[in-house]
Amino acid sequence: MPCILCITNMHSNLIISQADRRPMYLQLMEQIRRRVAVGDWQPGHELPSIRALAAETQVSVITIKRAYLELERAGVIVTRQGKGSFIADTVDLGASLKREELVEHLVAAARIADDLQMDRGEVLDQLGEALDQLTKETP
Repeated sequence: MPCILCITNMHSNLIISQADRRPMYLQLMEQIRRRVAVGDWQPGHELPSIRALAAETQVSVITIKRAYLELERAGVIVTRQGKGSFIADTVDLGASLKREELVEHLVAAARIADDLQMDRGEVLDQLGEALDQLTKETP
């Protein structure tokens, strides 16, 4: 089912969904992190200006500014006064973001295992089986 309001900007293809319960700045942050993690946006890639992105996505300047500020604090982007915001030149930023995503998924899996009252050994066995299955699928 399509969202009630999805706003796409042609410049960066960032999508803001009114149907998404997460705050808009978090939606933006996640999408920018994802672009970096998968290698779509390389170090040095220039992001749209705060005002341009706000106009294109119909989101307030304050929302965009908050997303950029949080990304800068996390070391994902750098802002150069008078020049704009860019993907940070941090070595292995993509790999680091992928690791963060993995940890988030593992924490979610641990919560599910806790709900199922699985002990540590059972959880590790399940993870081992998942890894074995992945190795079998990979030629």
